[in-house]
Amino acid sequence: MNHENTNWQQSVTGVVIREGKVLLARHTYGPGKGRLIVPGGYVEQGETPQDAVRREIWEETGVRAEPEDVIAIRFNRKDWYVAFSASYVEGRAHSDGDENSEVVWMDTEEALEREDVPDLTKKLISCALSGQKGLTQIPFQSSERRAPYSLYGICPDQRNGQ
Repeated sequence: MNHENTNWQQSVTGVVIREGKVLLARHTYGPGKGRLIVPGGYVEQGETPQDAVRREIWEETGVRAEPEDVIAIRFNRKDWYVAFSASYVEGRAHSDGDENSEVVWMDTEEALEREDVPDLTKKLISCALSGQKGLTQIPFQSSERRAPYSLYGICPDQRNGQ
């Protein structure tokens, strides 16, 4: 990670579920050390949250995933954390040998029961499994020509004419 380009107030994660299994990584540092968590990390300057979650999942696990709905947002006084559901695209899960010591596809029910899976990760897995739509991306035209904008909401899916 390029620390001088890191936005320490913005972080993302992606819950990738494939064939009843969730992608988890055993963290090697910080409060999550030794615990199995969903992959994610900080947004880099000039990067969208969607690009950040794609990059973080790829760097940490060797899996390419596509972010879909926003399933949760965590705020505190100093930063925010956005959780996306994400669909598996390709790749073989493996450890990055740095931020995690192992990467596994674990049965979702087992992940929800294990003591080495923190509560936040369990809540995010439950959100992804709920069958409820999260905040979905809504296309819109901005009159400004600056960095890309994203709008996520609970509005009917505009893309399908509903």
